[in-house]
Amino acid sequence: MRIRELKPSKRVRGRWLAMLEDGAILRLGESEIADFALYAGRELDGEELERLTGAARSRGLKEKALALTAGRPVSRRELEKKLLSWEASPQETEEICGRLEELGYLNDAAYAAQVVRHYSAKGFGEKKLRDELYRRGVPRDLWDEALEQAQDTAQAIDAFVAKKLADKTPDRKELGKVSAALARRGFHWEEIKEALDRYTDGFRD
Repeated sequence: MRIRELKPSKRVRGRWLAMLEDGAILRLGESEIADFALYAGRELDGEELERLTGAARSRGLKEKALALTAGRPVSRRELEKKLLSWEASPQETEEICGRLEELGYLNDAAYAAQVVRHYSAKGFGEKKLRDELYRRGVPRDLWDEALEQAQDTAQAIDAFVAKKLADKTPDRKELGKVSAALARRGFHWEEIKEALDRYTDGFRD
C-alpha cells in the first residue's frame, strides 16, 4: 500500500495525516512518522501497514484517556469502562491506566475524597455518599477514609429542615414529607429523628 500524501493536520498540533492510495486516512503522531520512516510515496507491505495501524490506534487511545483524565477527575474503574467502550484490549487498558496512575492523573483515593466533599457540601447524607462512591467504581477499601471528609451531618440536616419548614410549627404530614426527603438524600432514620426532635423542641421552649 502506497502513501499518496503525508501532511500535518491543520486541527491538531503534532498530528499527521497519511492518505493511502485506497482512499483511507491514517491519523498519526510524530513518533509513528519517525519510527516507521514515513514519507509521501513510501510503499508499505501488509505487515508494516498492520503494525503502523496498531501503533496509531494505541497512541490514539492514550491521547483520549489523557484528555479525559486531564479534563475531569475519574476513578480507575470509570476509565477502564471508557477504554473498553473505545475497543481497547484488556492489556491496553491495564497499561494505559497504570501509566496514568504513575503520572498522577488517576488517583482513586483523592477522587473518593473529592466525591465525598462535593456531595456532602450539597447536603447529602452518608448513604448517598456511599451510593456515589459505588456508582463511580471507587474501591471499597478507600471509602472509610474518604468519608472522613464529610461535613457535619447534624448541621446539614438542620439546615435542610429549617429551609423546608420555614420556621412553621409542622404537623405530622409535613414532618413525614421532610423525613422522606431527608431519607432520599441519604440520611439515616436515627439522624432524621434527632433533627426533627431538635426542630420541634424549639417550639416548646
